[in-house]
Order: sequence, then structure tokens, then C-alpha cells
Amino acid sequence: MPLFAQTPVEKMTGPYPRRWFALVVLCLSLLIVVMANTSLIVAAPDMTKDLRLSSSDLQWVIDGYTVPYAALMLVLGSIGDKYSRRGALVTGLLIFAGGSVMGSQVDRTDLVITARAVMGVGAAVVMPATLSLLVAIFPKQERARAITAWTATSGLAIAVGPLVAGWLLRDHAWGSTFLINVPIAVVAVIGALVLVPPSKAAGMGGIDYVGGLLSMVSVGSLVYAIIEGPHFGWGTGPVTAAVVAGLGFVAFTVWELKHPNPMLDVRKFRLRPFSGSMIAVLFFFFGAFGSIYYSTQFLQFVLGYDALETGVRLLPLAGAVFAGAAVTGRLTPKLGVKAMVVPGMIIGTVAVFLLIRIDQGSAYTDFLPSLLLLGFAIGLSVSPATDTIMGSFPESELGVGGGANDTSLELGGSLGIAILGSLLGTAYKDRLGDLVGGHLPAAALDSAKESVGAGLAVAGQVAKSPSGGPQQAQALVDAVHESFAHGVAQTSLVGGIIMTAGTMIVLAVLPGRKSGAKHRQEKAVEAEKERAEVA
Repeated sequence: MPLFAQTPVEKMTGPYPRRWFALVVLCLSLLIVVMANTSLIVAAPDMTKDLRLSSSDLQWVIDGYTVPYAALMLVLGSIGDKYSRRGALVTGLLIFAGGSVMGSQVDRTDLVITARAVMGVGAAVVMPATLSLLVAIFPKQERARAITAWTATSGLAIAVGPLVAGWLLRDHAWGSTFLINVPIAVVAVIGALVLVPPSKAAGMGGIDYVGGLLSMVSVGSLVYAIIEGPHFGWGTGPVTAAVVAGLGFVAFTVWELKHPNPMLDVRKFRLRPFSGSMIAVLFFFFGAFGSIYYSTQFLQFVLGYDALETGVRLLPLAGAVFAGAAVTGRLTPKLGVKAMVVPGMIIGTVAVFLLIRIDQGSAYTDFLPSLLLLGFAIGLSVSPATDTIMGSFPESELGVGGGANDTSLELGGSLGIAILGSLLGTAYKDRLGDLVGGHLPAAALDSAKESVGAGLAVAGQVAKSPSGGPQQAQALVDAVHESFAHGVAQTSLVGGIIMTAGTMIVLAVLPGRKSGAKHRQEKAVEAEKERAEVA
């Protein structure tokens, strides 16, 4: 067997013999894409101090990655289908590594945002390529197990990102957290060339570039509005973006319905297994990213854990993801997708509701049950939902299928951080004003209201002030901690209610096992027609 995988998957007479080794490469590629965001969570305080980031600056350091990542996945997935899925994976990894190196070397806010944007473009190439290659490489009877491993890697990255970043931050500057990705990307590129076979869609027509452009404008504008509006107010920019997104989606839908070879056949949303699974993925990552976003802040700013200690305390979530994945691997073939996804959403909803109990005196053990339940829910349900989404696409559209799944995931995560983060900020600000209003100068109070980190910084200034002192500073610290804990509890209540609504929608939309079997039968007929047309 040659060193480099050369025979295209489509020309093989049997299953690809190195497919499980190839899966390791695909999971490594996924790992760094997810870690790019989770490692930033613990690096953000150091970046804020070093670069003197405002709240808006920090938000754009995050969004510089998220917006291109979400906006480009559909069109780049389609390009990978057309020309080369393995080529797309390698190209995306190289772009991602280049952005990571750039981010580690720069010392200006605009250049950090640019580096994150480059990484986002690379991630938008990598993510759909990993799923499309996975589905192309694995025979149907093994595909669910492979997707389960892929899903479990997402949970692992959520915990490993902060852990590795925290370890590096003990002895190095924040730029080192960007370099986490580079050696993994290099290994993944070599692994892709050696272990991942070439693959592209057979008989695929021309790419619907107009549909691709409309999807980029629509999704990009929507993500921008989601992020900017709740955090910084619905001014001209976010409102304009929301309007553009709405008009863009209408135009995209009309264009795709009329196009003979659409970027994404929007008629698929009539299929209940597909639309129900897309909604489930969105709500899972809404709850996961939103609650992890403020839980890690509580661990760092209220409980006083450093970056490494915070990362260690997120490891149970990763373990729970693997446990859930083990369960779903055994039970989904017997019970069906709905029997896994709906209970998983219920468990995830309970996990968010548990954080209502958080108060100023809460310890890490009060967060642990929520982390365990949330991880188990992701492991239990996201894999069968993703398998259903990918199973809704023919071989010629696997990259688009991966892009659709990953866009739903990214939209959910963006919504979770933006909406729950905004609610948290409002609740914190209002509570802190009630507790210390009149006891601080107006300028100091406004600064303390910006965030829990800013509030603690103001307390440090009060301790050194001639008119303040240690007692006044400690009183402010206590008020900041109480206000943030109050915000976590209030935000979790709203988040749990939103998750409950999502669970009810998925319960109504996802079909039972008999309807699902009918859908699979219809898909088999469609696949047979496609093979006949190609022949």
C-alpha cells in the first residue's frame, strides 16, 4: 500500500481499509476548530489586560472568528464536494494554522481580530470537509459509530481547550494559546495526505455561486445581528444587519426553489427528521455554549480559579460526553433517533435549570451536576441528530450537508453566548446598581457595571484610594460577586425556559420510529436514482 492515499473513495470496490485511522485525522481537525473558541475563554482576561481591550474589542476578537466561520460553511462545503474534499481539508488546516501563527505574533487589537478572521475562514473549510469525508469513507452500517466519535471530540475540545490554554498561561503570554493549534494542524495535514483518501462528488453539476453568495450574506448578517444587538444595543448596525439577513433569506429561498442545481435544497426543511434534527443541534449548542460561557467566568472571577484550574474543572463535561456517546451508540439502533434526542434535550434543559441555585456562596460542586448532565446530553443526542442530517443528503451534497449541520451548531452557540451573555450583563448591572449605587462615584460605578472583571478591577482601585481602603474594597468585591451570582441564576432561568421551548418544538417536529423508517426508505430510493443517473 502506498504511503499516500491515492485511490478515490468513489472508485473503491469495498470499504476503505484505513478508515478508522482516517477518522482520527478528521477528529484532530475538528478538535482544533472547537478549541479555537474554548481556549479563548480562559485567555480573554490576559488579552484584555495586555491589549487594553474594551468590551466591544473583546467581543470582536471572538466574533472575528465566528462570523466568517458561520457565513462561509455552506459555499465552501459545496466547493469541497465539487473539487476535492481532502484538498479542502488540507487547505483549511493550512489557512487555520497560518491564522494561528499570526495571532501568536501580533500585539495590536486590529491584527488579532484579523488573525481570528483568517482562522474562521480556515475553520469554515475544515468543518464541512470533516463530516463529508466521514460519510464518504464509512459504510452505512459503521457511520453512526464514526459520527458518535466525531461528536464526542467536540465535547473533548470544550474541556481540553481551556485546560491546555490554562497550562500555557501559567508560564507564557496569551499568544501561546494560538500556537496550540499549529502542531495539531501540521499532524492533521500529514495524516490527511497519508490516511484520508481523495473524495469528491460524482456527477456533480456547476456550483450555485449566487445561492452561495446569498447564504453568505444572510448567515453572516444574522450572526452579526445576533452578537451585536443583545450586547451593544439595537442601533443602526445590528438593525440593518437583521433586515439584510431577513431579506437575504427570502431571496435565498426563492432562488434555491427555482435553481436546477441549488446550493441547498430548501425543500429538505419539509422533511421532519431533517428539520427536527437541525433544530435540536441549534438548541443543544445554545444551552451548552451559553451556560459554559458564564460558568467559566464564575469559576475564575468569583471562585478565584486560575486558567488551568478552570480547565481542569471542565474535564467532567468531556467525560460525560463520552459516556453519553457510549449509550447512544448502543441504544439508537434499537430505539430510534427521537428516543435519544428528546430525552437528551430534557436532560440538557435540566442542566441549565440547575444553575438557578447559584448564589454568592456557591462552590464548584454546585456547577458539577450541571456540567455532567450537559455533557451527557450532548453525547447522547447530537450524534444521532447529526447522522440524520447527513443522511438527508445524497453523495454529491455531503459537503453542503456538513455545512448545514455546522451552521446550525454555530448559530446555536452564537445565540447562546449573545443572548444569555446579554441577559447576564443586564442582570449583573442592575443588581450592582441596587447594591452600591450612591456609595461609589458615578464614573467608578459605570466602570464596575461593565463586567465582573471590571468590577473587581474597580475594587482594586478603591483599595488603593485615599478615600477608600480595604474595607470598602471588600464590600465592593462582595457586591460584585453577589451581583454576578444573581445574574447567573436569572440568566439560567431564562435559558432553561428557552431550552424547554426548544424541547417541545423538537418533540413535535421529529417523527417517531415508523415515520423515520419511511424517510430512510425514501432516501434509499433517491440514492438509487442518483446512482442510475450517474451511470
